[in-house]
Amino acid sequence: MTDPFQIDLGQLKTRAKQTAPDTVEKVDRAGEAHGFTDRSPKKRRGRPPSPRTGQVHAKVLPHVSEEISAEAKRRGVQQGVLLEEAWTLYRAENGLGK
Repeated sequence: MTDPFQIDLGQLKTRAKQTAPDTVEKVDRAGEAHGFTDRSPKKRRGRPPSPRTGQVHAKVLPHVSEEISAEAKRRGVQQGVLLEEAWTLYRAENGLGK
């Protein structure tokens, strides 16, 4: 007696998926004609990447850290903005250009 829950793998065949551009276009058109639409996300979700990706981990004396933090809070900017401005001033004073 044969087991009804057993599958004969000898009868299964594998075929490579057709990836030719004209074939894919034909299949897409047929799918759209039957009401199937592409649901893949059109653009990346989530937070957009920041243009400020470089990080500087400067160790400074505690009083310098407190002064930088206080100035950033007073002006309503991030500490990194202060560092960028200070670096621009340094380059200008020393003739380093851009």
